[in-house]
Amino acid sequence: MPQKRVTLALQGGGSHGAFTWGVLDRLLEDERIDIEGISGASAGAVNAVVLAHGLTVGGRAGARQALETFWRSVASETPFSLVPGHWPDAADLAALNPNPAVKTLVFLARFFSPYQLNPFNLNPLRDILAAQIDFERIRRDCRVKLFIAATRVATGKLRLFSTAEVALEALLASACIPSLSHPVEIDGETYWDGGLTANPPLRPLLYKCKARDMLVVLLHPLRRTAAPATADEIMQRLTEISFSSALSVELQGIALAKREAERALFSLGRLDRRLRRFNLHLIGPDDFMNRLSVLSKLDTGSAFIEALRNEGRSRADAWLQENFMHIGARSSFALDEHIY
Repeated sequence: MPQKRVTLALQGGGSHGAFTWGVLDRLLEDERIDIEGISGASAGAVNAVVLAHGLTVGGRAGARQALETFWRSVASETPFSLVPGHWPDAADLAALNPNPAVKTLVFLARFFSPYQLNPFNLNPLRDILAAQIDFERIRRDCRVKLFIAATRVATGKLRLFSTAEVALEALLASACIPSLSHPVEIDGETYWDGGLTANPPLRPLLYKCKARDMLVVLLHPLRRTAAPATADEIMQRLTEISFSSALSVELQGIALAKREAERALFSLGRLDRRLRRFNLHLIGPDDFMNRLSVLSKLDTGSAFIEALRNEGRSRADAWLQENFMHIGARSSFALDEHIY
């Protein structure tokens, strides 16, 4: 069966990245899809590298297993949980409140720096990634093109780490939350979360890959229908905007460039020809994430992680049934809506 080649752009969002795990698990299950490149920031970057590692050492089955092993480790090794025991149904998420320990940590982070709250720079994620990922093998053997986003603290500019540059520190830099973690130093420069400047990066997939189709996996809604009214709602929306503004700018730039390329009578350059053929697709949580507190991004309870994973698989399955035929033919996402 001929495969359809795509690139993946994976948004960050803390433990909500387990939704992306579910999406990736379903896509890897479908052998009609070939993945050429992956970009990501924060949890999206972690998912990208874990997937790439699994593909490198064990093919599609290896990638699915690597993702499962990673997220099971996150759920078992970190201390926060919304509720103990069985997670009955994704629809019940809205009725749950964040763990008091999470609320306390976030409250303290408003007044104390990570150097005060975490003077020894403890990071369970470091141990999990170091134990499970062979970064040297990724750099040497991985066939997937990786683009991992981090933010330079000194300049606020984006830094992209390619496949040949992917290392533990680069991945930790991409997932470094400024209010909770010490900045990560690489070659004398310090870095924070990549979601601040590209969440996720789109342009490297457009310019440096050959696949005509890009699939973006979102964890933040592109649009809200109602204005926030409560303090919590306002804080959540401000967080979403800050971590989605770079994506909106990139979508607008690509939309404008594609429109101009399509208006031209002749495609004289390689980029113009690529833009004419470019198709954009999107899998998002729709209203699912709208029911969750922003603090739930720090929740790593096993039942919560499992519910997010199941929701991601379900959304990906529905997307494949509705849109697989469009891959290679046309966009399933209205890119023109982001021109203005």
